[in-house]
Amino acid sequence: MGSWGKAIGLGFIVWFIPFVVAFLVFPLRSSARPVFESVMAVTVAGSAVAVGLAYLRGMPAMGPAQGTALGALWFILCVAIDAPLMLIGGPTRMSVGAYFGDIALTYVSIPVVTWGLGAAYHAGAGRAQGRKAG
Repeated sequence: MGSWGKAIGLGFIVWFIPFVVAFLVFPLRSSARPVFESVMAVTVAGSAVAVGLAYLRGMPAMGPAQGTALGALWFILCVAIDAPLMLIGGPTRMSVGAYFGDIALTYVSIPVVTWGLGAAYHAGAGRAQGRKAG
């Protein structure tokens, strides 16, 4: 993994984007729960893709293992920031089981996305190396 500071800063953004979207679409949580859940899942995955691509800019090399490590860091950051808000305060006051079965489970998509980005980056870098050598 590259810069820890960059990874942590971007991890905050990965958490913040879904937080803002959840705030904006929160009325759907009670009136159209499946729509709310779908919007949030797409938002988390989309945030991981967009921010993951921003992280990759300027990286000399990254593979699936580094992508997974980055995603695991972002997952931990999201849960560490989010869990106290949802378990102790905030509008939902969820139980630990409900939090991990709902919100934290959605965050599991982050390392899956970053693993894929790392694999794609690695495969693309390998092809680019082959073109330079040939």
